[in-house]
Amino acid sequence: MSQQSQSLFENVLFKRIFYTIVALFIFRLGTFIPTPGIDTKALADFANHQGVGLLKLLNMFTGGALSKFSVFSLGVMPYISASIIMQLMTVIVPTLEQLQKEGGVGRQKIVRITRTLAVLLAFIQGYLFSAGLESAQGSDGSSIVMEPGLQFRLMSALLLASGSALVMWIGEQITDKGIGNGISLVIFAGIVSALPPSVYSIIQQVQQNSALMFDALTLFAFLLVVIVFITFIESSYRKIPIHYARRTIGVKVMSEQSTHLPLKVNMSGIMAAIFASTLLAVPATFLGFNQKLQDHPLLLDLLPGQWLYNVIFAVLAMFFAFFYTSIIFKPDDVAENLKKQNAFIPGLRPGSETANALDSVVTRLTLVGGLYLNLVVILPSAFGNSLSNQMALGGTSMLIMVGVALEVIRQVSAHLATQKYDNLIFSKKE
Repeated sequence: MSQQSQSLFENVLFKRIFYTIVALFIFRLGTFIPTPGIDTKALADFANHQGVGLLKLLNMFTGGALSKFSVFSLGVMPYISASIIMQLMTVIVPTLEQLQKEGGVGRQKIVRITRTLAVLLAFIQGYLFSAGLESAQGSDGSSIVMEPGLQFRLMSALLLASGSALVMWIGEQITDKGIGNGISLVIFAGIVSALPPSVYSIIQQVQQNSALMFDALTLFAFLLVVIVFITFIESSYRKIPIHYARRTIGVKVMSEQSTHLPLKVNMSGIMAAIFASTLLAVPATFLGFNQKLQDHPLLLDLLPGQWLYNVIFAVLAMFFAFFYTSIIFKPDDVAENLKKQNAFIPGLRPGSETANALDSVVTRLTLVGGLYLNLVVILPSAFGNSLSNQMALGGTSMLIMVGVALEVIRQVSAHLATQKYDNLIFSKKE
């Protein structure tokens, strides 16, 4: 019986991994399907001459789809924007706040509203992108749009909105039937696809100028340190001791037990960095379509590594770290659940005192987590290395790649642990 159980779990895990790979392959395939009416050569030339952080940041998140103006050009960015809006609205609008408290049914309604809002935002963003491309030109002065006009804008907006909805659906299917968070994995796949060109670009620069060899080695050593640092923080927890008094569950009397409540140092994960980067990139991208504004000092200061970008990112990342943590962790609910389970934190009274103590601990952890996000994202951009301008090797991309990879590893480990536990149960029955 244990062999059958083992083969069953191995088969389920294999199916989940295979499903994830196929779904990401479909996403990557869609990034190469261009929207009709575009001169791809002029568009590629325009994208190559954009400053780092304008089209290139969103292009990195979409796996190069934006530089080709493919049907997947918007990727999951409208869905992320819709999620930000809905999370803010749940705090402001009492009706949405009540839906969130209704459990699974209420959350499903919020998800449906988020999806609808994401498609609407995708259509608006697609229309604005199309209008922006009509005024953009390649370096030789050639027009990117072959036949500009309302028909082109509406057709492109509809195609981009449909492509974004499909990418959103792919991400949700990965979450349900695959391994890891689907939306994060879609962004992960886009960034990973940009790694080989970035590394190859550095190799070419070193070959052309051997004096850059030391800069290249220093850059990769620095990135290795950043990866180790991210892994350490993302795997760090603050353990709150929990004591269970003697209690009765059904017909069984459970003896006193001691355990702990693990609180992650960076509870917001990579979402705070993604939210902050997206909000910073979108306005700069639309301003970048205007040829007269491309050299504007304000626009140049919004590039990653510049002082204005770093200041705004630091504020946004800290805000979203606290905001996202306040949504996913409710000290009052945790304290109430502990009280119902006849559990308590040693030295604290159940109820409001426990909630206040948990809120204080989470606030300090979130402050450390926000500082960590700023350090990881801003420090590499301010590294000062002549080769450190590769977007795929920046702090945001490193944070996303390592964070998503760790989450996938945790889910695979959870499946394997379940398999071992199941084998143990069946072996005892035999």
